[in-house]
Amino acid sequence: MPVTFLRFRLLNFIKIAGKWSFSLNGLSNILKSKNRRNGLNSKKVKTHYGSIEVTTPRDRNGSFEPELLPKRQTSLGEGLDHKIISLYALGMSYTDICDHLSEMYQLNVSPSSITAITDKIIPEIEQWQTRSLESIYPIVWMDAIHYKVREDNAIKSKTVYCLIGINRDGIKDLLGMYIGQAESARFWLSVLNDIQRRGVQDILIASIDNLKGFSQAIEAVFPETKVQLCIVHQIRNSLKYVSYKDRKYVVISLQEIYQANDKEQAQKALAKLDEQWSKNIHT
Repeated sequence: MPVTFLRFRLLNFIKIAGKWSFSLNGLSNILKSKNRRNGLNSKKVKTHYGSIEVTTPRDRNGSFEPELLPKRQTSLGEGLDHKIISLYALGMSYTDICDHLSEMYQLNVSPSSITAITDKIIPEIEQWQTRSLESIYPIVWMDAIHYKVREDNAIKSKTVYCLIGINRDGIKDLLGMYIGQAESARFWLSVLNDIQRRGVQDILIASIDNLKGFSQAIEAVFPETKVQLCIVHQIRNSLKYVSYKDRKYVVISLQEIYQANDKEQAQKALAKLDEQWSKNIHT
């Protein structure tokens, strides 16, 4: 008997045995349930390589739940989500992101789908905002950033209150970011109370600008903290009285003061600055 014929008979026997085995093992389940396979479902799935069509089996009762690609999920993997979140973090609007995905990947994504993807990081943001902080920070910089934002079909000014601290290991950390309408000492007081609730017991040095009432707000929450005016703000305020053509040279003279190794060297640099520029700078 030819070998090919024997192989064919053997494969046919295995198939028949497999069917009988399935029938014997699953016969009781089939008799108990009237559920049967009911064809396939097809849908287009968005990936960061483009759209692909996927077919998944279904049953009459609708009880089959795919594991790799659940029902009503139209995007596969986290690659596409990461791209959308990155574009959103760069300041692109939902409409611009939709246009970009359509042009680059031929993906038709609605603004509502973009919103659903960006909303996924909200729990992580809230967890970061309420995380515990260290008890002591040797130095903390406190400043606000002002920017424009579109809100309720109008351009409005917003303020982001930022706190950057250095811990006892010398590692810099962003302690928090708080959004307000305008910079004020009252809002800074609420920010300081929040970081105190999150575990901060003391700040050795707080570097701030010369905002009215800011120092008093710090003293109310952390009475032992030494307040130091930010050097950048001091230089910026000093240059208000200098003509534009002389600012570059005055900054060089100011560097000799705030980069001095001790107080005596700084006083000598200050006297040199006074001698050099007092006739040209009008206060």
